[in-house]
Amino acid sequence: MKTIIEPFRIKMVEPLKLTTVEQRQQILKNAFYNPFLIPAEDVLIDLLTDSGTSAMSSEQWAGMIRGDESYAGAKSWYRFEKVLKELTGMPYVLPTHQGRASERILFELYGGPGKVIPNNNHFDTTRANCEHTGAEAVDLVIEEGKQPQSKHPFKGNLDPEKLEQLIKRVGVERVPLVMITVTNNSGGGQPVSLENIRTIRQICDRYGIPLFLDACRFAENAYLIKLRESGQSHRTAREIAQEMFSLADGATISAKKDGLVNIGGVLLLRDAQKAQAAGNLLILTEGFVTYGGLAGRDLEAMAYGFQEVLDEGYLEYRIRSTAYLGEGLIRHGVRIVEPPGGHAIYIDAAHFCEHLTPDQFPGQALLCELYRHAGIRAVEIGSVMFGKIDPQTGRTIHPPMQLVRLAIPRRVYTQSHIDYVIEAIGEVFDNRQNIKGVRIVEAPTVLRHFTAKFALLD
Repeated sequence: MKTIIEPFRIKMVEPLKLTTVEQRQQILKNAFYNPFLIPAEDVLIDLLTDSGTSAMSSEQWAGMIRGDESYAGAKSWYRFEKVLKELTGMPYVLPTHQGRASERILFELYGGPGKVIPNNNHFDTTRANCEHTGAEAVDLVIEEGKQPQSKHPFKGNLDPEKLEQLIKRVGVERVPLVMITVTNNSGGGQPVSLENIRTIRQICDRYGIPLFLDACRFAENAYLIKLRESGQSHRTAREIAQEMFSLADGATISAKKDGLVNIGGVLLLRDAQKAQAAGNLLILTEGFVTYGGLAGRDLEAMAYGFQEVLDEGYLEYRIRSTAYLGEGLIRHGVRIVEPPGGHAIYIDAAHFCEHLTPDQFPGQALLCELYRHAGIRAVEIGSVMFGKIDPQTGRTIHPPMQLVRLAIPRRVYTQSHIDYVIEAIGEVFDNRQNIKGVRIVEAPTVLRHFTAKFALLD
């Protein structure tokens, strides 16, 4: 069958607010042309992020009713720990309130001035938490990962040659860990192959460097390995995910993605001393080691979510429905990062808005027009999120790609919602010459995309 159906039934609905173009123009102006500052009730289709926006299952909701809210050693904690240990094989499981809390603890343990931390691509909070310690975050994705039109099946791969060159250049003592983000969010939601993880593991072993995964979307990455990597099609997504974790010394996970929950995170470790130090930091800033800043009901929801996400009926639907959005945009002539990834479609904003320069922030400009035209909220992954100021010249150093990410919440929107998105973006594309660039009026020095204020250019 060619028709994609949602492998679930809807038991509860939430009304969507319809607004006019004129109303949305004023809402945009009030939000200083930053979709993060738009009230959620004024958004029709919200593709800002897939983080914490999932619809939970009946089993997850039932688990939340059973949540044990004991401060220490709750039954919910032991259920959660058992699920994570069986899935990842990691002996030390620390719950946190979300992924960036796991990152903060990890980099407080491993980072610091003079340290260099390579990754295929650090995402926004990963980079910020790394650099907050004084360490340098370095991106070493393969060259195909910087080319939107490349059809390489694993554009998220970390380049082994670049990694070895970096280690030799800066010295092994300055590289406290190597990280691989699966899937590679900054680079178009592209997967990392099992072969690549194995190769990076070998390099890390050769130099005595621990390997960590940023495993927010581990299940989607595992299923894309099953679909695309030679010799993996006969294996289950769970078996592939377990091998991915077996190759790592630890991992950070935002459970708000492939944990299918609205709040929660995990820090996984193999090293007993590091785990003890991490536990001390957890108690200091998050909560006791058996709840980590979460309610017992949240731990229950996570325990079920980490099991449900590896259901292959769900994963087939998830990956195929994302590709459906990408294929629809391509038919309209919209250039995207290909092949489609797992959790989102990434529009090539530089191509979409060819009349705008990187200094006019084409991705941010496109975001505003998508909202104004159709009430769709998305996020820029380009010069707003990752642009840097050259201290010598004062000019902006632009990242290799100017993208707009359409992140699809899990189990939330139906095919008709996605058809609406395809139609709306097609209409915006047909009138793309009318899109105006933007300039930054006010912005913080770190993670500016969240709160920056913009103005339209004349």
